[in-house]
Amino acid sequence: MVGGDRDPLVAGRVVGDVLDPFVRTTDLRVSYGPRTISNGCELKPSMVVHQPRLEVGGNDMRTFYTLVMVDPDAPSPSEPNLREYLHWLVTDIPGTTGAAFGQEVVCYESPRPTMGIHRFVFVLFQQLGRQTVYAPGWRQNFNTRDFAELYNLGQPAAAVYFNCQREAGSGGRRMYPW
Repeated sequence: MVGGDRDPLVAGRVVGDVLDPFVRTTDLRVSYGPRTISNGCELKPSMVVHQPRLEVGGNDMRTFYTLVMVDPDAPSPSEPNLREYLHWLVTDIPGTTGAAFGQEVVCYESPRPTMGIHRFVFVLFQQLGRQTVYAPGWRQNFNTRDFAELYNLGQPAAAVYFNCQREAGSGGRRMYPW
C-alpha cells in the first residue's frame, strides 16, 4: 500500500498534498528521453521541455486510464497558492499502451519553476469505461481529488513524481503567464 513511512510518495508529501493513501494497481513508466523518472529524482527544466513518453501497464487494451500531471508547489513551495497547477491531462489511454494512444484534453506544458524546488506529479486513474472529460477553464488551482470524484475515477492506479528547480543562469523567465 502506498502510505507506509518508507514510501517515497509519503516522504515527498505527494500523499497528503495531492493524493490520499492508495494501493498501486498498475505500472506507470514516465520517461524524458533516455531518463525514466523515479520518485523524487531531480530533473532540470531543460530536460523536461518536451512531453514525456508514458507507458501504462494493465492487462488489456479494453481498460482505459486517465493521466493527470500537476505541480502542487505553484508558484513557489513556500506559498503554493495556485496549487495544483495542471500541466497535462490525457484520458482514454488503453492499457498496455501509452499517452500517445489517449485523448489529450489539456496539452502538455513544460515545467519552468522560478522559485524553489517544485514537485511534478503524474497520477494515473483507471476509468470505468470510455468517457468524455472536459478541460477545466484554467490550469491553476486544479484539484486532483475533486477531479477524480467528479469523473468517478476512484483511487489512483499509480503515481510518480520528480523534483525540478530553476537552472542557474536561465534568466528571469516566469513560470506562469500572470
